[in-house]
Amino acid sequence: MKRVFGVKKDKEPPPSIQDATDRIGKRGDTVDEKLKKLDAELSRYKEQIKKTRPGPAQEALKSRAMRVLKQKRMYEGQRDMLYNQTFNLDQVAFASEGLKDAQQTMTALKSANKELKGMMKTVKIQDIDNLQDEMMDMMDMSNEIQETLGRSYNVPDDIDEDELMGELDALEADMGTEADGVPSYLQPDKEEPDLDAELSLPTAPSGNATAAAGRANAQVEDELGFPAVPRASVRS
Repeated sequence: MKRVFGVKKDKEPPPSIQDATDRIGKRGDTVDEKLKKLDAELSRYKEQIKKTRPGPAQEALKSRAMRVLKQKRMYEGQRDMLYNQTFNLDQVAFASEGLKDAQQTMTALKSANKELKGMMKTVKIQDIDNLQDEMMDMMDMSNEIQETLGRSYNVPDDIDEDELMGELDALEADMGTEADGVPSYLQPDKEEPDLDAELSLPTAPSGNATAAAGRANAQVEDELGFPAVPRASVRS
């Protein structure tokens, strides 16, 4: 049967965009090589035309140069066409890659959505609200405990704040009038004054001082015109 009907050949897979781009790129490289050769040939003909005198020889060189120039124009048109095809293939490849990225993104989103649905079943909004309420209550209780522990035992609760502000103002006024801005009750104690110096009291007499005072009194009495009273001296 195989000899009669033959064997079915396997179909070759269609060329991909990258294969078509590579094939066109190779053709473009071939055209570029031909254009380079034509440019070199044109340059050679130009130099020969410059060196040749007008006449049949120069005309023959010009005709050859025209033929080469026509070939160059043809190859340039082919190169532009190949460039346009390559550009179109690049656009198609870009769109194809964008669609593949979109498919992968959709697959990832579907998987993430499935996972999120499973996680949402274990997490309830009501449980979160209750947890937040309990946390707020615990924070309030903690603040009350801290305030209670930080309360001073010596400060009464019925203190008038206006009275305290008045005392503070008086204290500031006192600090402004005192020397160096320090209240009198905060200044260091001064040395106690000498009471004897303030009252101008004489000092207690000694032995020699008593004799000198007696002579001074006698001299004073003589000066006043009164008779001096003789004093008996005690001899040992």
